[in-house]
Amino acid sequence: MLSTQQIIHCPNPDCNQPINSVGDKVCASCRTPLTYRYVWATGPVAAKILPHTKIADRYEVITQQIWLDTQPALPPEIPSEIPPEVIPYLKLYSERLHIPQPYGFTSSSTEDTHDILLLENAPIDETGNFYPIITSVWEEAKAVRQLYWLWQILQLWTPLSELGVAASLLSPANLRVQGWCVRLLELHQTSEKLTLQDLGESWLSWVLVAKAEIATGLGNIIQKMCHSQVDLATISNQLNELLLASAAELPLMQTIAGVTNTGPIMKHNEDACYPSDSSDVDKYLQAKLSIVCDGIDGHEGGEVASQLAVQSLKLQIRAWLKDVAEQKEVISPDLLQQQLEASLRVVNNMIWSRNDEQNRQGRERMATTLVMAIQLPQRIVTNAGWESDNTHELYVANVGDSRAYWITPNYCQLLTIDDDLATREVQLGQSLYRQAMQIPNANALTQALGTKEAESLHFSIQRFILEEDGILLLCSDGLSDHNWVEKSWRDYAIPVLTGRLSVEDAAQKWVKLANEKNGQDNTSVVLTLCRISQAYLVPITPAPMVLEPVETKELVITAPKIETSEIEVPEVELADSSQALLNLDLTEESIPTPVKQTNLGKHLVMVGGLLALLIGGTGLGLFAWLQLDPQSFGRICRQLPQNVQTICPERK
Repeated sequence: MLSTQQIIHCPNPDCNQPINSVGDKVCASCRTPLTYRYVWATGPVAAKILPHTKIADRYEVITQQIWLDTQPALPPEIPSEIPPEVIPYLKLYSERLHIPQPYGFTSSSTEDTHDILLLENAPIDETGNFYPIITSVWEEAKAVRQLYWLWQILQLWTPLSELGVAASLLSPANLRVQGWCVRLLELHQTSEKLTLQDLGESWLSWVLVAKAEIATGLGNIIQKMCHSQVDLATISNQLNELLLASAAELPLMQTIAGVTNTGPIMKHNEDACYPSDSSDVDKYLQAKLSIVCDGIDGHEGGEVASQLAVQSLKLQIRAWLKDVAEQKEVISPDLLQQQLEASLRVVNNMIWSRNDEQNRQGRERMATTLVMAIQLPQRIVTNAGWESDNTHELYVANVGDSRAYWITPNYCQLLTIDDDLATREVQLGQSLYRQAMQIPNANALTQALGTKEAESLHFSIQRFILEEDGILLLCSDGLSDHNWVEKSWRDYAIPVLTGRLSVEDAAQKWVKLANEKNGQDNTSVVLTLCRISQAYLVPITPAPMVLEPVETKELVITAPKIETSEIEVPEVELADSSQALLNLDLTEESIPTPVKQTNLGKHLVMVGGLLALLIGGTGLGLFAWLQLDPQSFGRICRQLPQNVQTICPERK
């Protein structure tokens, strides 16, 4: 039916007069902020429904196939059995930056057929308008962004191919862009076996209007995709080097500030972050590393786990950055992600080992969530022919429900996925996200550092390219709960980006907001302001750019020696019992002998984990373990075979 008045309902269930006019920002009755949730209505049936039509007395048709849910507080209709065409969306939930998610179903008539699938997180802005089609803004985009868009499409090729929906990447009309980010309108299934040649052919017309400085190199890559049996890894490596050579021509200035706060109710702060104040900045790490950890209760052990994770990672990443800076060849994203994952496994095993030493069982075992970001500079010869020392790569890793956001003057993007029960249900293809949020303990964590053996953990590690001005926000759930980042980012991020508010003050204000709105928890916030200029850097070392494929060499990163006196460990006020557990003076003499011995089964778990780390070549992680907890390290590794015990520290 055609609607005569556009109305929207207040999301507050206790509101006495929930009816408001579309366009209002807050409820006229209770002053609750109104939620505008636009969905994409899929299929030919939805395409025929005219604007201003009201569907199911709930959805307002704004324009063709863009609908507004006027009752966003109500759960959408979901059939008892999930249709097969919905499963690929669910299994691709980890790619929600690029892929929309099923919201619910509705019927186009009074019959209960549920023939229209509604998608949320579609490439629709907050006012109900589409983000632009990639080809409509391709020519005006700078070179690095053109390459970055293609890189994202290439990274989506394998997961979409495995689910039979790779055809979604071949239609320009299905590819929308929100700034740097490629976003798909919907998934297209096909029984046809698609290859890289199909993808290359879809890019042929794009290279004709690519920026001049990348046109030749990009043309060579696309030609290889179209006319040879080249493998994905080769194409990926070549496109990556061309992308990094383009990004490296841009300057990058970063300013960082972090705050952690106990909150108005909690007795102890189980959060930890780096940096935590202006004095907690390692002169070598500078603005390259940011960390937020949210400790999980275990007789006040959560604060120990979070501090242990932060201190260990600072030690490892400091050495890692030095080693990467000395490499003469570009290290692939895959290898860098493997090295970062190895470091995280070491941190997990250190916490796991500390739990065993303290004979902690069940809920008493301490653990911590983690979200961290590393701006990893590499040397590369730019497309202009001079050598740059920063490829603008940003690696974001997370375990648990601490989050990372990328914020510009125009949008706020959630970069991470929470490791909770609701997410697991969705990724297993068992329920839609809105449906999964209704199950008991939907927000309960499914993994965190220290909860299980390292080999059983799944770390989410993503690579981004810094090519626009923006703010990277890391925070614990003390701020992100109840969507307070999404509700408040304009109030704090835009003043920072326009120079009216300092990064330090913004971090403090966000923590204050968290204490007011989510005051039952600790809160940690770390902000990194990234400034990019269009001006080129001053050339340093002219050299020709090689675009032909080269034989891939496996690069092994080894840890340089680090003097422990150089590592500044921030003083954090802990409970007495937690301080006794921490004992991280970075010297072997300062660590007390454990009172209780762990059983053989637990030792075997630790020995197995240590062997896995050795096989994986994680020298940095083992070095950090040895520095942070030498007695535990030595006790476990001396149970290894004799020919491996050379790594063990000498007995005191």
